[in-house]
Amino acid sequence: MPVNLQAPDPAKLHAVPGVRIGTAMAGVRKANRRDLVLFALDEGSSVAGVFTLNRFCAAPVQVCREHLAAGHGQGIRALVINTGNANAGTGADGLARARRTCTATAQLMGVKAEQVLPFSTGVIMETLPVERIEAGLPAALAAVQAAAWADAAQGIMTTDTLPKAASRQVLIGGRTVTVSGISKGAGMIRPNMATMLGFMATDAVVAPGLLDTLVRQAADQSFNRITIDGDTSTNDSFVLMATHRAGHAAITDLASAEGRALSEAVFAVASELAQAIVRDGEGATKFIRIQVQGGRDLAECKLVAYAIAHSPLVKTAFFASDPNLGRILAAVGYAGISDLDQGLIDLHLDDVHVAHQGGRHPAYQEADGQRVMKQSEITVRVHLHRGDAQAEVWTCDLSHDYVSINADYRS
Repeated sequence: MPVNLQAPDPAKLHAVPGVRIGTAMAGVRKANRRDLVLFALDEGSSVAGVFTLNRFCAAPVQVCREHLAAGHGQGIRALVINTGNANAGTGADGLARARRTCTATAQLMGVKAEQVLPFSTGVIMETLPVERIEAGLPAALAAVQAAAWADAAQGIMTTDTLPKAASRQVLIGGRTVTVSGISKGAGMIRPNMATMLGFMATDAVVAPGLLDTLVRQAADQSFNRITIDGDTSTNDSFVLMATHRAGHAAITDLASAEGRALSEAVFAVASELAQAIVRDGEGATKFIRIQVQGGRDLAECKLVAYAIAHSPLVKTAFFASDPNLGRILAAVGYAGISDLDQGLIDLHLDDVHVAHQGGRHPAYQEADGQRVMKQSEITVRVHLHRGDAQAEVWTCDLSHDYVSINADYRS
């Protein structure tokens, strides 16, 4: 069951002027389920994205990079997303099928194939049934409407138990600016770009070139802060669309008051979507914040945070509500800081001071640790006492269900 997560209320997901969304049941892998999503963007929109760092990246990721680079993010008119098949590990044939998806979409919409971005998620190393996507596209296009974010969130799910969507509105230059987004993912997730799939749109007027910076900053503040199982997907993609329809003066500097207002709204939506992925992690029963403070720089704080978050021993202890907290200290020790002084380290579990100066705190009682470990949401705080840097990572526990879900993934 998801950890303190509910399906989004469609009424609270704001339409973004210049963005229309349609879904269809194409039967890519299973019949009678939404598995094809089409984003139709008004002319003049801009798009920026960040993608997986997995060198064995999927065919649609390669095509997306090509199309974005060719137009520098300008001129994109459509995004097409299918679930049920990742089109990864499919070689030249997979690339041809991803391009065929773009061509079919372009012909239906009266645009160029290079103005279409394809995305896929699902089983790796299976042939993409592109003919089913082609057959489903007319229905998706016929269904496009502005208020369809909830349907889109459902249409990109794989092992997710709930759809994930979020929305914010903010005043910029006296105009209401909307930021809405969806994401999917429940396993095969670790930082290196973003998550499985994430799509956000805004009607803010943003100067050329700023969107690339904004999407990377948003990813670093959100999707690059999560990990479920330590695996980096072949298909990870996070895309930010701007339709420039809000009517305010163009934002030319993200450090300006207007730029900060937009950034905060984008970061808030991205963080909510990223945390939703962890809360819905495969088999997750607990949501865990790992805060590392007192590092010399951000990099070493992240090393420690991810060492804790990726440890199967730590994650299974959380699942069992077992305060075997020496496992956390062990992870700190092997994180990769060669000159770490263990005699300086403090460890807190929520409000419980577990370790002080590298050893068990004199006042620590295991019953206090047990109390916190039984909670559905837990904060682990490590202080290195080496500097002023800090980092936070979001993760979940590792349960029996995670093994079962992934053992049966192709069933």
